[in-house]
Amino acid sequence: MNVLLTGSSGWLGRSLAPLLRSLGHQVVGVDPVPSPDTEVTGSVADGKLIRQLVFDHGIDAIIHGGALHQPNMATHPVDDFVAVNVQGTLNLLSAATEAGSPVRRFVHTSTTSLMISAELRAGSFDHALWIDEDLQPLQPRNIYGVTKLAAEHLCRMHHEQFGLPLIVLRTARFFPEEDDRLHLMDQSDRNAKTNELLYRRLTVDDASAAHVAALNRAEEVGHGTYIVCAPTPFRREDCDALMRDAPAVVERYFPEYRPIYEKLGWTMFPSIDRVYDAGRIERELGFRCRTDFGAELAQLANII
Repeated sequence: MNVLLTGSSGWLGRSLAPLLRSLGHQVVGVDPVPSPDTEVTGSVADGKLIRQLVFDHGIDAIIHGGALHQPNMATHPVDDFVAVNVQGTLNLLSAATEAGSPVRRFVHTSTTSLMISAELRAGSFDHALWIDEDLQPLQPRNIYGVTKLAAEHLCRMHHEQFGLPLIVLRTARFFPEEDDRLHLMDQSDRNAKTNELLYRRLTVDDASAAHVAALNRAEEVGHGTYIVCAPTPFRREDCDALMRDAPAVVERYFPEYRPIYEKLGWTMFPSIDRVYDAGRIERELGFRCRTDFGAELAQLANII
């Protein structure tokens, strides 16, 4: 396919563009920042540019990975988030559904962050929250989440009005930067990221593979919204104990984790306040992240 990939210079785009090309797709990368994976330097907020790219390149499929993200809140005004995350998404959808458009598939990169309310962020519950695609109401806590949720509604609307095959992927954490609350943790950055594979993280390679799976199944599925995260070992009935004593719960599933962590000088989080359930994308799209906590433990055991 001829794929228009937005955000091609970003963390996801730099992994996804080579993967798509290795599978035989022709990729047109667009991003405000130049890079080897970006053919066109520009913004999705430029509607004229987006339409020109779609029609001039005979784009069959759009993967919309470009966005302003949560860390950008420190450097960009609210208006920029609306322009890029909302208007930019609308520009792509409009080009995809215009009469004569060659686009037949659309994959939108969203975020699990829009599912986290201020109440949950503050740790206001006495149990871990089990989070799947049926969670309601959605009350994003900041402009990033609000604009990403608005973009999801635009996607739904264009599928309903025009029949555009469209899949939304709510990705959990896969960014390489340190957590913005790492200074409050006892864990190192790698220790924290490994812990998060239990309930709210995936690798960038798995994020890329999930987009390929969505691209392949979009026309068959029609429309769907999916959480993308490393598969959790936990069950709903673990939620009370996860908040009280997460290390004990983890040890039930991975008895080998404590000696490995002790040799590394690592620790588990004392409590876990949420669990992302990625079961739906496995059931409906046949996709499962390859790297989970167990796989990472095996890697650690080989290096200590």
